[in-house]
Amino acid sequence: MYQLKRSSTRSQKPSFTLTISLIRTRYMTSHILLRLEAMRNWPVQDAKARFSELLDTCLREGPQLVTKRGAETAVLVPVRDWRRLQRSARPTLKDLLLADKPRADIPVPPRGRRRRRAPLRFA
Repeated sequence: MYQLKRSSTRSQKPSFTLTISLIRTRYMTSHILLRLEAMRNWPVQDAKARFSELLDTCLREGPQLVTKRGAETAVLVPVRDWRRLQRSARPTLKDLLLADKPRADIPVPPRGRRRRRAPLRFA
């Protein structure tokens, strides 16, 4: 995935992100996905003063970027996008069971010194 970004510091000009993704299918073919997203920059003072406008723009146009002193600080994201991101970030049970490595170190106590019973011999 490649990303090309163009951003500006003024609140009136949008910031553009071009995402190029190469998707491989199960038939060993590839598709190229191009996506151009415009994200508007909001200085924190404007975001505070016009929060309802920020919220309406977020619901209409997608994620909105809030900057503080020119530095990217926060993003306001619609709930449907947030839930989709949460689902994609959380692995499924199948992914956990098929993983090569464990997700955490589980302390396993040492085996006891007990011996098993001798097998029975039938004559």
